[in-house]
Amino acid sequence: MRVSQLYAPTLREVPAEAELISHRLMLRAGFIRKSAGGMYSYLPLAWRSIKKIETIIREEMDATGAQEIMMPILQPAEIWQESGRWSVYGQEMCRIKDRHGREFCLGPTHEELVTSLIRAEVRSYRQMPLNLYQIQSKFRDERRPRFGLMRSREFIMKDDYSFDLDEKGLEVSYKKMYDAYTKIFTRCGLDFRPVEADSGAIGGSGSHEFMALAESGEAEIVYCNDCHYAADVEKAEFAPIVAPEEEAKAKEEVNTPDCKTIEDVCKFLHLPVDHSVKAVAYTSDKGLILCFVRGDHDVNEIKVINATGVTEVDMAPAEMLAAAGTVGGFMGPVGLDPKKAIVVIDSTVMNMHNISCGANKVDTHYINVNPKTDFVSAIVADIRLAKAGDPCPRCGGKLSAARGIEVGQVFKLFTKYSEPMKATYLDINGQEQPIYMGSYGIGVGRTMAAVIEQHNDKDGIIWPKAVAPYQIIVLPVNTKDEASNAKAEEIYNKLTAEGIETVIDDRDERAGVKFKDADLIGYPLRVVVGPKTLAKGQIEVKTRATGEVVMVDVNGDYLTEIKNLLAKTL
Repeated sequence: MRVSQLYAPTLREVPAEAELISHRLMLRAGFIRKSAGGMYSYLPLAWRSIKKIETIIREEMDATGAQEIMMPILQPAEIWQESGRWSVYGQEMCRIKDRHGREFCLGPTHEELVTSLIRAEVRSYRQMPLNLYQIQSKFRDERRPRFGLMRSREFIMKDDYSFDLDEKGLEVSYKKMYDAYTKIFTRCGLDFRPVEADSGAIGGSGSHEFMALAESGEAEIVYCNDCHYAADVEKAEFAPIVAPEEEAKAKEEVNTPDCKTIEDVCKFLHLPVDHSVKAVAYTSDKGLILCFVRGDHDVNEIKVINATGVTEVDMAPAEMLAAAGTVGGFMGPVGLDPKKAIVVIDSTVMNMHNISCGANKVDTHYINVNPKTDFVSAIVADIRLAKAGDPCPRCGGKLSAARGIEVGQVFKLFTKYSEPMKATYLDINGQEQPIYMGSYGIGVGRTMAAVIEQHNDKDGIIWPKAVAPYQIIVLPVNTKDEASNAKAEEIYNKLTAEGIETVIDDRDERAGVKFKDADLIGYPLRVVVGPKTLAKGQIEVKTRATGEVVMVDVNGDYLTEIKNLLAKTL
């Protein structure tokens, strides 16, 4: 490929809309262009990297015995109604009607469709285990599409579904996919960590996320160096903390003027923070939810959703609080009307003694409250958000925290879809049994973005060669110099003939412009041919990742030397 013919419109200025490094660099390097909010066109360089990631995925999936298929993007509402997800999936689903008024959705995922496919064809135990995958665009109407390919409305996804006779078979399939994902992300050059995760809208009761470690990641994970436990902060579970016994004191109502935060209240009342209760209010499809955790803990929204069975939550407005007989900044679990709000109390709070909490009146708190006698009837559950320093739920050691980008997730669905959709088989005894399913996804575009987040410097992208759009750029310093230009063409043609993905920057541009573009795009190896070095019988070969420069004898076996240098790159 000649750069003069390559459609890669580079930008010198950083686009204002781009917050993450990957978003900025993909726009600047001419990889993507925005078509609408959360929707992007992939230009040739990006598409080449995408196809390489897809090839890695296909090789590892095929090695497990999985088979590639392709299902329609447009899915009928009826199958989602069968599974029960049509009414509960939420506003992320893109719903449409055809000319006859029939309802469809643009597939955010394909559990329903693949289940409907399998139930019509797989009827015997002899037909399983079975694993089917596809690589296809998905659509989710994100509330806040942002960060380029990290959170978009339309995105490329590898989704995969396993079908087994029983739970034991599902465990085998799940382990195969877990191991395959480990190989895929390793081959893509990612530094990642598998973590325990919530299954979310997909459902099921077992899941791991594959997190590419990056400070720019939206997700936070916690991990233990002692026992290698790792989990998304939304998933990390805690046993209730048992507070030391105290003699119960008489509950008192006290004036706390302008004390709307836990810090203000504790300072004003001269109380330790672990003797206070923090309140958070949400609105949901089931109405108002009032949540209470220990003052130095935070509420985990995902755990709240799971504990209450709602679809999603958002911050509750003041008028909802007023209707329930409380007020922001002074909410508390004493004297609430359970008919006006769903009350959820963290299990640790129920073990506390003589605590302070809001009195549901402006500038007023209670002190010496004892949960087991003074609280209203409520849902008691672990709703605590994990953070660094918390005890490891496995070994009791201290958790550390890091940020990550979710590039893949694996789910144990069990019979969540097969039972309501009547996907069954006849076992060896002729008895009808539900099929056990697993679901496994990889965000292809997000994986590319995660690679860039981990591999870059002030000058641009630093591609691992396995997923680089091209592996080598040959750069003649002066295309008007006949000798160096001819040698550059010779090198380019020989590398191309060897099957090495190579471009030649044949533009009549200043050398500085060519160097900047090469670094911005991030070719793993740069071969520079200039009149001065050529006169000495040499060419310059620079490794992008390390900055190492090697002078190669142009009169020797330069082709082998270049290939050896390429082999040493990441």
